[in-house]
Amino acid sequence: MRTRHPARSAVGITALTTLVSTAILAAPTPAQAVFGTADIKPIESNIAAKYWASATASSDSSTARLAIDGDPTTSWYADRRSAPHRLTVDLGGAYDNLRKVKVIFPDRDAVHRYVVEASSDGRRWGTIANNSRNQVASRGAVHLFTRPGTRFVRLTFTDVSGRANVGVSEIQVFNYLRDDLILGADMSWVDDFQTRQYWVDPLAADKGAGPHLLDVSKDRGMEYARLRIFNEPRNESNGEPTPIPRQGPERSLDSARWIKQRDMGLGIDFHYADSWADPSKQPKPRAWAELEFDDLNQAVYDFSADYLRRLIQQGTTPDKVAVGNEIINGFMYGSEAALIGTTNPPYFANQADIYQSKPGGGLLWRYWGSTNPVEQQLYNEAWDRFTTLAASGIKAVRDTSPTSKVEIHVIVGTDRLAKTMEFWHQFLTRVKAKGQNPDVLAISYYSEWHGTPEALERNLHTMATTYPDYEVEVAETSYPASGGGGAPMPNSPFPRTVQGQADAIQRVFQAANDVVNNQGIGVLVWEPAGWQTMFRAVPELTNTWEPHASINVFNASQAKHIVEDTVYTTTVAKGTPVLPPSVRVLTTANNTVTSLPVRWQALPAGATDTPGEVIVSGMTEVGPVTAVIDVVHPGRVRNG
Repeated sequence: MRTRHPARSAVGITALTTLVSTAILAAPTPAQAVFGTADIKPIESNIAAKYWASATASSDSSTARLAIDGDPTTSWYADRRSAPHRLTVDLGGAYDNLRKVKVIFPDRDAVHRYVVEASSDGRRWGTIANNSRNQVASRGAVHLFTRPGTRFVRLTFTDVSGRANVGVSEIQVFNYLRDDLILGADMSWVDDFQTRQYWVDPLAADKGAGPHLLDVSKDRGMEYARLRIFNEPRNESNGEPTPIPRQGPERSLDSARWIKQRDMGLGIDFHYADSWADPSKQPKPRAWAELEFDDLNQAVYDFSADYLRRLIQQGTTPDKVAVGNEIINGFMYGSEAALIGTTNPPYFANQADIYQSKPGGGLLWRYWGSTNPVEQQLYNEAWDRFTTLAASGIKAVRDTSPTSKVEIHVIVGTDRLAKTMEFWHQFLTRVKAKGQNPDVLAISYYSEWHGTPEALERNLHTMATTYPDYEVEVAETSYPASGGGGAPMPNSPFPRTVQGQADAIQRVFQAANDVVNNQGIGVLVWEPAGWQTMFRAVPELTNTWEPHASINVFNASQAKHIVEDTVYTTTVAKGTPVLPPSVRVLTTANNTVTSLPVRWQALPAGATDTPGEVIVSGMTEVGPVTAVIDVVHPGRVRNG
């Protein structure tokens, strides 16, 4: 059922009105100077509006979803007035950092008496708010709470005044960035940028953190850094060893020390290649190219175990190890490459007598779903070779560095989720049969290749709910701050500006944080100092770099204070509305709820002369507040 509300009018000083938004939680602490501007607010997300959430009711459950559809002009109504009536929202999984429930009713001139409860299992309930003795007419309220593990939220009506309808226009349940969501970056190019100086504010007397890239990254909130490992770094075109073996095993030992010296988490990403390994190319290392398969399998184990041993011996035990990089099509291609059709990198194709002389770990997707027995056999044999090699990599991590998590990193191409889910089915079934099992299922996300932010959410949700025993992660993402005349990247709503870069990256943080049952464990931005960069060279200084303002997404995305940010009240035409002198604020550091004074903008003359909606801006010491005043005809307010 639909119900339309009267037109709204806004009052108050423009500057304050501009600040007001139901998404604003609290003004973040001002950062030191950084290039450009980006208004970065703590992330909040209405989980009740996600496609995986559902609603049921004690009566007329067929329309219960109208209460969580994100549209306050649609409502669920009970089929009779007699109380009690219940509306229950199932969020699809448990969440540890839900902090706010907003309830909006269709009748703005009635007194609503109700109780809001939360539960992890739908059987045992704890009270969030008890408004069963309410005496004041209004069409909504905001309730703050802390209850880790919440999956269900239930609203029970105990009474409504007069002849008002029992119904709910919206019940919103807000999620906030968890403390344990790991935010970091692939920082492999820190090896390349050793001669550069990085400062937070290089032109100021106090330059802030620096001069190392990792100093600025840590100061701006990055808590984890990943390093890719090339076996023997080679030129991408001709396959010759590079003069300086950047991202090779030896130099990456130094990079690992720099990371751990700054008390950052360390990830190791084995490419099992001498140059870039990604979905379009996965060349074997030259030293392994002509090995028989059993010897190749042993080389994977030995190389992985030996390198992890070296990391551990120097005090840089990795927190997580990726066995391969974006391996949706397998890795360490060999003689099967002719059936894959790859021509990259050039040296792989030009030296086929070497690189394609023996079988490797490439997958033959062209035979997926084939009914031809020969093609079925080729498909299965390729999977067996690939997972044999991967299982050896996993086993090397388990044997050598048992405290390190093991990650398997793939992609989900635009509209190709079915392929990725076939990958996980085949991969997990086969490596478990070989006695191994990863901890983390990871994907990359770049909108131009992997779809909209909504597609990212769907992909993560599908993986998490299909494989609830695994953690999921966005192992790579990025977004440009310039180019294209500022136009958004394909499949993205965000402009290519410093602000758009911040918003796009925050959207990925949100998607990972919103995965059910807290299975989303983190997001890594890919090479923020070198690709779709979050830094710029300072024109006035030689070889000196400073961050974009967008880099503050790492330290400004968590809410410190969550405000009762919307106050609803009802008054009669020509009446004087009463606005509360204070609102409630939840401090996340200690989970306490306190009251803070509000400075409300004065109502101009005549603001409530006629029925309608009036918006008033207010401000607390930790953020803005909005008052929604419903002006109704005299005699319509049904106070209890």
